Amino acid sequence: MAENFILEAEPRDDLGKGASRRLRRTGQVPAIMYGAGKEPTSISLNQNALIHHLENEAFFSHILTVKLGGQEENAILKAVQRHPSKPTINHIDLQRVSAKEKIRLHVPLHFINEDVAPGVKEGGMVAHSVIEVEVQCLPKDLPEFIEVDLGALEMDGIFHMTDIVAPKGVELFELTHGADHDQPVASIHLPRGAKDADEEAGEAAAAEEGGEA
Repeated sequence: MAENFILEAEPRDDLGKGASRRLRRTGQVPAIMYGAGKEPTSISLNQNALIHHLENEAFFSHILTVKLGGQEENAILKAVQRHPSKPTINHIDLQRVSAKEKIRLHVPLHFINEDVAPGVKEGGMVAHSVIEVEVQCLPKDLPEFIEVDLGALEMDGIFHMTDIVAPKGVELFELTHGADHDQPVASIHLPRGAKDADEEAGEAAAAEEGGEA
């Protein structure tokens, strides 16, 4: 993975809503780190640094390095609580990862070759039904994103979840657990206006043929 995200953390002993408000006023964000068979650890992170990281799509689907008390731990971002009206972060949850244990995380889909798809060349528009998928894999196999190649999609064609080619060692959680989750991911159809025009033209041609008869 090209990116290497490092979070400089400080231990947090003063807990509770009031303590969290005071902490945020100092430019810090309250956070918790849990998992990997260890006790949950309350920490704080720099607000500005965290906001900068969150602007990068890759931050949500990467193994993060958390530096705390002279030690480093690997973790993934599990939840972000944003302020309802201000561009600030109220709280985040981090899950420790173990190299030997599979993790579940949402990763973005990157759609490629839309412009050369037969359906697009015929005037169709691409509609994305899904823009991310939940994957399950070992930390070393975690992809930053998964490519979805629409280069062969025809007019009125639908690209389903089962059409996604996942990287080696990566499972699509929706397909390996539960019932039928083979949902549409993308499709190509004529724009509504163009479809109406085609229908009107067809009706006019049919009426003209009927008049001639």
